[in-house]
Amino acid sequence: MKKNPARNVHLKNEVSLLLEKINSSIEIDQRLYKEDIEGSIAHCTMLIKSKIITSKDGSLIINGLKKIQTEIKKGKIKFDTKLEDIHINIESLLFKKIGNVAGKLHTARSRNDQVVTDLKLWIRSKINNFENELKNFQKILINIAKRNTNTIMPGYTHMQIAQAVSLAHHVMAYVEMIGRDRERLNNCLKRMNENPLGACALAGTSFNINRKYTSKLLRFNKPTANSIDSVSDRDFVIEFIFCLSLLGMHLSRLSEEIILWSSQHFEFVQLPDELFTGSSVLPQKKNPDGAELIRAKTAITISNLSALLSLLKNLPLAYNKDMQEDKKLTFETFDNIFLSLQVLKEIMKKIKFNKDKMLNAVCRSHATAIDLAEWLVKDLNYSFRQAYNITGRIVKYANKKNKFLSDLTLIELKKFEKNFTNKVSSILSAQNSIKNKKSIGATAPETVKQAIKLAEQKYL
Repeated sequence: MKKNPARNVHLKNEVSLLLEKINSSIEIDQRLYKEDIEGSIAHCTMLIKSKIITSKDGSLIINGLKKIQTEIKKGKIKFDTKLEDIHINIESLLFKKIGNVAGKLHTARSRNDQVVTDLKLWIRSKINNFENELKNFQKILINIAKRNTNTIMPGYTHMQIAQAVSLAHHVMAYVEMIGRDRERLNNCLKRMNENPLGACALAGTSFNINRKYTSKLLRFNKPTANSIDSVSDRDFVIEFIFCLSLLGMHLSRLSEEIILWSSQHFEFVQLPDELFTGSSVLPQKKNPDGAELIRAKTAITISNLSALLSLLKNLPLAYNKDMQEDKKLTFETFDNIFLSLQVLKEIMKKIKFNKDKMLNAVCRSHATAIDLAEWLVKDLNYSFRQAYNITGRIVKYANKKNKFLSDLTLIELKKFEKNFTNKVSSILSAQNSIKNKKSIGATAPETVKQAIKLAEQKYL
């Protein structure tokens, strides 16, 4: 059995196999090897600068760590589950490579501050990954909007056709959602970018360490202010998973629309065959499995957020072994949402919109009823409630006659208001419906074009 350098000598008996199994996290946290080595090199560099260890010993440690990292990258190292985690595995490898000098690396630090430093470094890099990917996703959506400012589609409330909108306007709603997701992740990064290294187990250290220097080496804004909070804090993990849960929810909503739009009941969009799967028994089926799995992975992400909140809510200060489980939840959340984003980007790059189908859905509905009510207010001086009631009666009549508003003749409309003129036909036009909605944030083509221009300036 390999010796665990962190095993206390007063523990005489070997660890039971069951404890070893539940205690080991190396299968999960081995993903932190780069961050663990980066943090160890910074810590060692600080120990040298602070004259806590000699330059000779420090150089031996740093060179050893760099060689270990290269060997891990090349797949030459198999981690040992008996050594619990990535931190002890790397320390053990260092002992094998340079001997007892390796023991000096752990001066003035603990696994408690080490693990939280590693996790912060890892999350920070992933937030930067998301920043670029989300920006590219917004660019894809904005390009769709640019091509479709005059493409008319139904706008829904309660899954009922409510009004006519432009496809560009609909897509730009997601650009704004993703913009907020980027902002939240950047705010998460700003809050978490404080260096916990040097907090040690929970009370700090009597060694004359320089935490500002390690903060500079690791590109943190500053050291954390309280050593107890430093090792027990997982707010940054919760916030990261929350931000990804909200991002995932936005991806899921768009995926749900793609699923609906690609169905035979809508036929608003077409996707290439490579973005569908077939049925094992029904030869005619084309299934939007990618979009469906995005919905599912978002559900898992939300459950991970709930699990982490539940895990932490009863923990006394400072560090508790329960916190070891945070990494599995974090890694799974990142993997699910990052993959979902890649899949949805591919879908939106290749999606084709059936413009005639969307326009026909508007025309074969009562989507311009609000335009008729607004005309009664503006041109005939009705109060809105009066206009609403008149329009409601007209809709009821149209339903009874199995007609749509655009099918009603002027003679029929005059039964409800004698001052109707031939102008009403233009009022009930889907094209004019979106053209006339020019208020800030509305769906008129000229308004949406301005929104696109502002979005490009803000997000791209």
